[in-house]
Amino acid sequence: MDLPSLAVILRAALSPNPDERKAAEDSLNQFQYTPQHTVRLLQIIVDGNCDMAVRQVASIHFKNFIAKNWSPNDPGLHLFLSIGSSRRFHKRTNLWVQLGECLKTIIHADYPEQWPGLLHWVKHNLQDQQVYGALFVLRILARKYEFKSDDERTPVFLIVEETFPPLLNIFNKLIQVPNPPLDVAELIKLICKIFWSSIYLEIPKQLFDPNFFNAWMVLFLTVLERPVPLEGQPADPEQRKTWGWWKVKKWTVHILNRLYTRFGDMRLQNPENKVFAQMFQKNYAGKILECHLNLLNVIRTGGYLPDRVINLILQYLSNSISKNTMYQMLQARLDVLLFEIIFPLMCFNDNDERLWEEDPHEYVRKGYDIIEDLYSPKTAAMDFVSELVRKRGKDNLQKFIQFVVEILKRYDESPVEHKPYRQKDGALLAIGALCDKLKQTAPYKDELERMLVQHVFSEFNSPAGHLRAKAAWVAGQYAHVNFSDQNNFRKALHSVVAGLRDPELPVRVDSVFALRSFVEACKDLGEIRPILPQLLDEFFKLMNEVENEDLVFTLETIVDKFGEEMAPYAFGLCQNLAAAFWKCMSTAEADEEGDDPGGALAAVGCLRAISTILESVSSLPHLFGQIEPTLLPIMRRMLTTDGQEIFEEVLEIVSYMTFFSPTISVEMWGLWPLMTEALADWAIDFFPNILVPLDNYISRGTDRFLTCKDPDYQQSLWNMISSIMSDQNLEDGDIEPAPKLIEVVFQNCRGQVDHWVEPYLRITIERLRRTEKPYLKCLFIQVISNALYYNPSFTLSVLHKLGVSAEIFSLWFQMIQQVKRNGSRANFKREHDKKVCCLGLTSLLSLPAEQLPVEALGRVFRVTLELLVAYKDQLAEAAKENEAEDLDDMDGFQSDDEDEDDNSDREMGVDDDDEGDGADSKHLSRLAAQAKAFRPTDEDEDDSDDDYSDDEDLQSPIDEVDPFILFVDSIKVMQASDPPRFQNLTQTLEFQYQALANGVAQHADLRRVEIEKEKLVKASVVPASS
Repeated sequence: MDLPSLAVILRAALSPNPDERKAAEDSLNQFQYTPQHTVRLLQIIVDGNCDMAVRQVASIHFKNFIAKNWSPNDPGLHLFLSIGSSRRFHKRTNLWVQLGECLKTIIHADYPEQWPGLLHWVKHNLQDQQVYGALFVLRILARKYEFKSDDERTPVFLIVEETFPPLLNIFNKLIQVPNPPLDVAELIKLICKIFWSSIYLEIPKQLFDPNFFNAWMVLFLTVLERPVPLEGQPADPEQRKTWGWWKVKKWTVHILNRLYTRFGDMRLQNPENKVFAQMFQKNYAGKILECHLNLLNVIRTGGYLPDRVINLILQYLSNSISKNTMYQMLQARLDVLLFEIIFPLMCFNDNDERLWEEDPHEYVRKGYDIIEDLYSPKTAAMDFVSELVRKRGKDNLQKFIQFVVEILKRYDESPVEHKPYRQKDGALLAIGALCDKLKQTAPYKDELERMLVQHVFSEFNSPAGHLRAKAAWVAGQYAHVNFSDQNNFRKALHSVVAGLRDPELPVRVDSVFALRSFVEACKDLGEIRPILPQLLDEFFKLMNEVENEDLVFTLETIVDKFGEEMAPYAFGLCQNLAAAFWKCMSTAEADEEGDDPGGALAAVGCLRAISTILESVSSLPHLFGQIEPTLLPIMRRMLTTDGQEIFEEVLEIVSYMTFFSPTISVEMWGLWPLMTEALADWAIDFFPNILVPLDNYISRGTDRFLTCKDPDYQQSLWNMISSIMSDQNLEDGDIEPAPKLIEVVFQNCRGQVDHWVEPYLRITIERLRRTEKPYLKCLFIQVISNALYYNPSFTLSVLHKLGVSAEIFSLWFQMIQQVKRNGSRANFKREHDKKVCCLGLTSLLSLPAEQLPVEALGRVFRVTLELLVAYKDQLAEAAKENEAEDLDDMDGFQSDDEDEDDNSDREMGVDDDDEGDGADSKHLSRLAAQAKAFRPTDEDEDDSDDDYSDDEDLQSPIDEVDPFILFVDSIKVMQASDPPRFQNLTQTLEFQYQALANGVAQHADLRRVEIEKEKLVKASVVPASS
């Protein structure tokens, strides 16, 4: 197709007539693979005489073609060189966006191996007239390596060596341009971005040259100090912050912050970088601080600074507080900074008010969006104050609190029409931000209740909506303090609940957030129980208005706190949460650019809340059948690629539904192929999560698993496991769930899957031979042990047939007896592992002499005895630990009041040194224990000396089998059926093994008595509960 014809088709693609547009798009798709098509598209893109709309369509089509079809072996790289060298393209246009995407695709695929001449082309054009094009390409090139480390980062050093000297020269010339036009700002911004990408993770060695680095710093400091041109600044605030010169200022501050926080802090540096850090601290850190303080002074006098620039500057100041020399510089201007710049930034302002009134949903979103915090001056101001009183509290806490108290007094003393509402808002924000410090510091901690009642709770009825919202937020921060008068706690709780019905949306949202803390802190649930139905109604009304994950967190807290009491509401809650989930997913899918992650985060929160509800009613299985139809559409859709981002949360719901339902419905079985298909296609990282529901299907739906042929679940499982275990590209850690699934089959289908024993053993032994990770070796040996327990005679014949009997038993015994330097066992660490091995080895003792010769019998007998004793010791140790934990829990109940402050601090995320609050961790359900047991922890690693103890609640058919009794009974059978063989065994036993055997026999008798007692207890409980 010639150029004029192609231009006609491209123009038709813009037609308002859908038929013409469709025909044009079909033609473009038809001709896209013809020779020279991409060249002609490119010719149109660079043709300045062609209509811009046509060129734009050509660039989009070109970009899409490159993104879809480019490979490193494609010819035609010179086409892009023609773009850069074209005199027509020296100015930035919208076409650059499309062409930039093409360049990014090709550079990421080809440089440096397939495109070694690119760097030379860039360097050449930096010295020519095509500076913008060269900088544009260099930015993409540098960004490729921005997050690369170690060897992957090597090409950056050559890029810096070749391009930074001419870049510095260009930068220097641009700085000296008098009355510079906006184009100059665009070029400087590109240079800054190139520098940023090049130094993001590591300082290139060329910049260790003090003279070369100083030349760059002089230019950056010049840009930092020089006022932004007044002429040409947009009046519109949104356009103003993205104006070229403000962008230059932002990137300069960004770079200087990065140099300071990552490379200028001597505590963070390795020895070779310490010299650089010392040089930076000595020569530049103070100058930058001075420039930053001068810049901030602009807003003090009513001038303009973009929010992001203010935020970055305050981050620099916060990082300076802990450094003595920098803090001394800061001190001289600290009062002005703190009271005339920082505090006003914390107050409610014109922008807040405009957003509150015009778009309250956006006000809420910005207030709870962690991404917004990166840009928010208010958040940075709070962080500065918090860091100041944390690191330099002795100098500053008292005077800052005194300043806040004066504002509160002025507010109380002023008539209604003149009250400083905005300053009171800032004061409340400060009180909330300093919660952790004030709760720990005398004399403030003793005055908290009075302060809350007088200055915070009084604003629940404020005429200013933003103060009602702030009062709710601050009340939530302090909900865990010990109230001497419980009426104050009660009134605050009811005020927060009343806030759920406030006419202003932000007040309702902040009230829900605060409610979470009050529910956690509430000692008497009777305060909340009577209003629970209304509370949930208001809650879901709000969820229909706002997509916010913090709302869901509060619901999770309520459900967790009330447990089974939520049963009457469980169905309605799940319905509402499912509806909210679909709404959030629609929002997330509509947000193609991913600018607003709120919808996706709220969707995850909905699923987590559903899981919490299912756990809370786990002892009421009849509810699961009612809830299932509501959740099935979510599970069906989200177990496909549509649910990759929330796959783990969906699998948790599937796990609950398949574990706690009275029976697994046919509809739920329909999810099996979705999970196995996902696992085969893309979900290998989720194999441990998929394992749990698959186990449930096999163990709780055994009949269907064994009998159904359409689909054939047994074949499906074999296809999946054999594919994964034979995959040479998968590492040991990736396939750990596979042998666990084989165990599930052998234990639950005993005597019914003989035809699978040989295939599973064959694939297990093949993979065992190339396994390096000890934990995985243990799992494979346990597959063999489970097979022996399943059918010892048949399994042993299979091992003989495969010619591996001697190899396997030799490895197995070696692994059992292997110990670490500290004397602890190196393998089979969990109680479950030991028990499985004991059952498999004990099963061998029942075999006749022709299958288990006397030498082998003696070896098996001795190893089994040793393992049984180790298992008994581990059970005793675990029982002792559980008893100690129970005592600790009782101590915790008795000293609740004493620990309240400490617990509340930890719950609020205060204590940096906190190692976790065990007293507040919720009791996991049996399913959660099962999932945990399926996940290897750090204890799997070779350097860990701890045994596993995380599988006590794992349910399996061997739970009812006592290995000690089985062992003794097996020996008694041998004694009765083959007395000479038994006599020969006992007479050849060494004294130590005779003693062990007697000990095991005595323990078996003890276990028989205990088991009978347990049966009697169970029998007496059943009638009582019915």
